[in-house]
Amino acid sequence: MLYVTGAVGSAYSIQSTTDMSNTNGWVTLTNITLGSSSLIWTDIGTDTSLSSNPRKFYRVRASIPSLGAVSGMALIPAGSFRMGDTLDRWMQNAAPVTANVSAFYMDTNTVSYGQWTKVYAWATNNGYAFDNAGSGKATDHPVQGINWYDSVKWCNARSEMEGRAPAYYTNAGLTTVYRSGKLLSPSVNWSVGYRLPTEAEWEKAARGGLNQNRFPWGNTISESLANFWNIFSEAYQTGAIGYNATYATDNQPYTSPVGSFAPNGYGLFDMAGNVGQWCWDWYGVPYAGGTDPRGVPGAASGSVRISRGGGWCDSAAVCRVANRSSYPPDYANNFTGFRSVLPPGQ
Repeated sequence: MLYVTGAVGSAYSIQSTTDMSNTNGWVTLTNITLGSSSLIWTDIGTDTSLSSNPRKFYRVRASIPSLGAVSGMALIPAGSFRMGDTLDRWMQNAAPVTANVSAFYMDTNTVSYGQWTKVYAWATNNGYAFDNAGSGKATDHPVQGINWYDSVKWCNARSEMEGRAPAYYTNAGLTTVYRSGKLLSPSVNWSVGYRLPTEAEWEKAARGGLNQNRFPWGNTISESLANFWNIFSEAYQTGAIGYNATYATDNQPYTSPVGSFAPNGYGLFDMAGNVGQWCWDWYGVPYAGGTDPRGVPGAASGSVRISRGGGWCDSAAVCRVANRSSYPPDYANNFTGFRSVLPPGQ
């Protein structure tokens, strides 16, 4: 049982989990927001018996949904944000809208080649068929050489391997798990299993709680902040022209180990550069706003799927938070990977 304290007329905050059931004057409060600086409360008068500085004590009954910690994932809190921007010449297809996104978990890192191969091995022995086996410069580098279909089926395999209900199905009744073939628009159970982020989820997560910046950390980019191709000499980029010198060794791809750069405000690594990241949505303009948008209106099917974040061979402009890249879902390259998300309570 929780209780709150505060001086008369002041904001109230959670103080303890002690059960003060023998204290007089308890009332039940509703609409409590934990972690907030203020609470909705009922004025039942002042108890002056406690001290010369009267204070109100309330017993609080709060139903708090359990989100549970998920290893290797970060909780992205629910809330509204401004999606897109028009800061620079590259952003004609990202006119800002307001999107309200429910809470979800996201992989702190893009899926590594080592992580990919572990699930891939299980999947191919349990009824899954992929277009590509995937590749990586090392086990701790991001997987690449996979297409959109591969990443969707891998998410399902990861769910089943861990004993979770999968998110993607071949039929509207959600009875046949999507495990093989090139299904343009799988049916989705949004409340279970690993899946690709929607474009809105990806951008909210990438911003890390900041508002309308070019990048997850601020407005400028350099080789110390991300693995990208420093070309075109935009005003917001610094450093020598060319690939990131630390990682442009041996043969391409010039990927970096996942987590090589500082995380953003939500604890997510490589939300700009290294490899682009497949998202759920078909590409369309303008993109959707509102609550939990899952694609552009009228673009339930199309020819290209969204990729976000930019990669080791992309310019600073492409690595911007609001930049929108897109490729056919069967296209695999050495600069695109993905990360998965998971609903709370899974």
